[in-house]
Amino acid sequence: MTDSTDVSNSTDITPESLLAGIRESRLVGIVRGTDGPAAAQAALAAMAEGFRFVEIALTTPGALAAIREVRAAAPAGCYVGGGTVLTMQDVDNVSEAGGQFMVTPSLAASIQESARQGIPVLAGALTPSEAYEAMNRGATAIKLFPASIGGPGYLKALRDPFPGIPFIAVGGVGLDEAAGYWEAGAIAVGLGGPLFGDAGSGGDLAPMRGRARAFVDLADSFARRTAAAAAAVTAAATAAAGVR
Repeated sequence: MTDSTDVSNSTDITPESLLAGIRESRLVGIVRGTDGPAAAQAALAAMAEGFRFVEIALTTPGALAAIREVRAAAPAGCYVGGGTVLTMQDVDNVSEAGGQFMVTPSLAASIQESARQGIPVLAGALTPSEAYEAMNRGATAIKLFPASIGGPGYLKALRDPFPGIPFIAVGGVGLDEAAGYWEAGAIAVGLGGPLFGDAGSGGDLAPMRGRARAFVDLADSFARRTAAAAAAVTAAATAAAGVR
């Protein structure tokens, strides 16, 4: 498969549907490595274990070919995007390779260009001003990066003035930290090294598959607990209304 293949104009996912899917799955995989074919195989392995959304960073050699490979082989309901998308040309390149969403590390020109083309974009921001500006530029959601600087407490404080902004916590988030960010209001966590390790550089996929299953199980368990708690609140409110 070569970089000349053009599968653009077939993203088949809108910003709204991407956001709904990420809210449901609570997980975004981030592959960054030194080997494009290995990155593609790592992304597909994560999808096979239950990850629906995986980005491949453009800093990975051969990233566009990897995106193209994943797009062609991804299971139904799974989506591949481009990460570290900075310029308008990056947006075009990722789109032509079949990338279905864009991810930026900063307030880059790619935010407006992605929005202009109707492509979902997760925009990197850390401060309140950056988050607000990114949404004004058309971001679908905010990639809070690096989240580990402030932890879940910072995210919770950030959401107080911006309850309507969807945040994805990225950077230093591992299996032990993920639930804390969900509890603080993150719609999802983005997982790079703690999930993929060296798989994107040709490392063994077996340990990565195990970590992927653990993250998916954790997200499923959190969703069940959240649903049960909401049902209990509803039942209590209904009972109280009946008493009145």
